[in-house]
Amino acid sequence: TMLLLLHRAVALGLRPACRFKSTHSRLCIQACSTNDSFQHQCPSRAFSTDNSSTRGWRVMGTLLGLGAVLAYHDRRCRAAQESPHIYTREEVKSHSSPETRIWVTLGSEVFDVTEFVDLHPGGPSKLMLAAGGPLEPFWALYAVHNQSHIREILAQYKIGELSPEDKMPSTLKTSDPYADDPIRHPALKVNSQRPFNAEPPPELLTEAYITPNPIFFTRNHLPVPNLDPDTYRLHIVGPPGRRPLSLSLDDLHKFPKHEITVTLQCAGNRRSEMSQVKEVRGLEWRTGAISTARWAGARLCDVLAKAGHRLRETEAHVCFEGLDSDPTGTAYGASIPLARAMDPEAEVLLAYEMNGQPLPRDHGFPVRVVVPGVVGARHVKWLGKVSVEPEESYSHWQRRDYKGFSPSVDWDTVDFDSSPSIQELPVQSAITEPKDGEMVEAGEVTVKGYAWSGGGRAVIRVDVSLDGGLTWQVAELDREEQRPRKAWAWRLWQLQAPVPPGKKELNIVCKAVDDSYNVQPDTVAPIWNLRGVLSNAWHRVHVRVAS
Repeated sequence: TMLLLLHRAVALGLRPACRFKSTHSRLCIQACSTNDSFQHQCPSRAFSTDNSSTRGWRVMGTLLGLGAVLAYHDRRCRAAQESPHIYTREEVKSHSSPETRIWVTLGSEVFDVTEFVDLHPGGPSKLMLAAGGPLEPFWALYAVHNQSHIREILAQYKIGELSPEDKMPSTLKTSDPYADDPIRHPALKVNSQRPFNAEPPPELLTEAYITPNPIFFTRNHLPVPNLDPDTYRLHIVGPPGRRPLSLSLDDLHKFPKHEITVTLQCAGNRRSEMSQVKEVRGLEWRTGAISTARWAGARLCDVLAKAGHRLRETEAHVCFEGLDSDPTGTAYGASIPLARAMDPEAEVLLAYEMNGQPLPRDHGFPVRVVVPGVVGARHVKWLGKVSVEPEESYSHWQRRDYKGFSPSVDWDTVDFDSSPSIQELPVQSAITEPKDGEMVEAGEVTVKGYAWSGGGRAVIRVDVSLDGGLTWQVAELDREEQRPRKAWAWRLWQLQAPVPPGKKELNIVCKAVDDSYNVQPDTVAPIWNLRGVLSNAWHRVHVRVAS
């Protein structure tokens, strides 16, 4: 009878123990560890070396105790399945590091994925982006997760359910001008909440040539307007003697549809590196204030021609005014030269689609300007008015911002009228993998990043150094076609290189060269300016090598 009880008790315990061992369950790993010790005390081995009844009964007692523990553990597992523990979102949020354990949610379920992080096929850093929060925003980016076997793997880490009474954070008061801002993707690294400005993490930025809409970097200067596409009208001021146009969204769709792939970069991309030299004013953008999308809409030159505009012999500018405004009614505005706007080869768009979908609200729904090869500040969102003027826009953001100055100029001596507004941007590149401070394996290192140049200039080469610039290797560029003088989009690049034997650390550097043989400067100090714009020095990442 006792042997039968022993067999049943051990069998009850071993089945769940071994099952959970294969799935790295925290609780059941402990049970399997006990099972491992049991293997060294199996009855046949014990009785073959010692025939004394005392030792035999001692082993039998140990096994009975073990069986009882494992059976009790099995009952607890069953009980947990029948009555799952209830957690609040705040409790989940507090578990976002290996020290506190890493919890995530999917729907109403809560999972402890601490043991799975290092096994994640996409790398630990990708899974850590969701730590303490929901998986849905990240699974929406990568459809491969929506498969039954993926959910089966996740199910093995379930620890409970979200409280049905748990509420999402309360919305802001309706008097807050930002109360109606759209919901944003949690992967975005926020630089300011009001107005909202955020960039994708580097490990997601170059995952694909086209940046998914939810993680495209967001640069807002004012609250996001909530516009009705049915009542939306775009006002195009005509030349003297011509009536203005008032175009609905349907009217814009009647113009020939034009599609182009364009990289947008904020003037302040990589500003944080200038801050390390000397204080600057502006958002602390890292390397992510740049993204690429497939844009579609009406060509600006077609719309201007419809309104009666032609090229002029005298200087002229196309001024754009957005429908976003501050409490005083001041709207965001910017301008570009008329010559660029009227040139079909410049491919300036009044865009209404982004990556095959209507523009997201954060990116200018229903219509925005897209000016290929030009700084993001001129790509006016929520476009409400277009006019042709003898001078550039009088907007603050055209006349008193987004200009470059000598490192010697400070806020006491700056004269904004003395410098032209930024239009085309200089050549740029940055490393997205590995991250600064990361540990890399000895043997071989893979370095990834992006490169881009303004004005349609193509990137022809990216040089990478593992020793701070003493020696260089040429990175492999992606195969995306770049048209002469119309290279509007970035090049993604990577380098796989052996780690020099005995090296404990690597100082990785990259620099890009465009087809005018413009190259990035080697240090930040000579290009420092009080607004922290045009930051395009060699990008540097320091990593340690695992021993």
